[in-house]
Amino acid sequence: MDHFWTFAGSYWWLVFPLLGVAGGVVRRWDVLAQRRHARRLEVMRAKAELKSVTASTRVTSAGEPQPITKPSPLPDQLEKLFAVHDDVTARWLEYELDVARMIAFPTMSDGRQPLTAAFLRAKKVADRLRPASADARVSAEQVAEYRGAVTDYEVAFDLAERDARRVRDSQFSDAERKRLATAQQLLAVALDQSATPAERQVAYRRVREEVDGLLALSDEAVERLETKVALQLERPQPTPDDKRGPADAGPRC
Repeated sequence: MDHFWTFAGSYWWLVFPLLGVAGGVVRRWDVLAQRRHARRLEVMRAKAELKSVTASTRVTSAGEPQPITKPSPLPDQLEKLFAVHDDVTARWLEYELDVARMIAFPTMSDGRQPLTAAFLRAKKVADRLRPASADARVSAEQVAEYRGAVTDYEVAFDLAERDARRVRDSQFSDAERKRLATAQQLLAVALDQSATPAERQVAYRRVREEVDGLLALSDEAVERLETKVALQLERPQPTPDDKRGPADAGPRC
């Protein structure tokens, strides 16, 4: 006991910092207690609000009819799918039947290209699963399968088209690219209204020669090209009298 009082007498000044520490601990305890109390109040308030919302929802559900969202009828779904299907096919035919596009983007008509081959396979699947009409008797599972096929068809075409526009004619050698460029120029002459019939005929034959072995023109593409060239050939050519103005036209003997 004497040692304690001796220590206290020597270090009495430690009382002041210890009191400060003790006061800080007490204040910290009070702050934490207040926070815990506030959290309890928030939890109680949230529970009360949740009970109120649940009760009002039950009353509304019991007293008022709730709208029921139903899927679209199958014919409506098929009509929309047919529209997407036909749109992709029309976009593909622009490359398949237009010789100018075939020359500019040759990979779109080359089934050896991986993306083009994948697109053609997706087209076959979509065509095979397509119902005969929107009123055809099909199940929801068949419509879902057809929807997936149309989506694959559309995505495959977008990928093939994007790749074709990227690579253009880079798959060909320099000599082959020159032939394609020449064919593009000759095609413009064959369809040029200001060119003579002989020039257009020669240009058309040269186009066929330049793309031979490079592009596989379908019969439909050739027929469409010949029709365009024939329309240009059938246009009436201006006569020397037509080229003269009214002031130049004199009496004929």
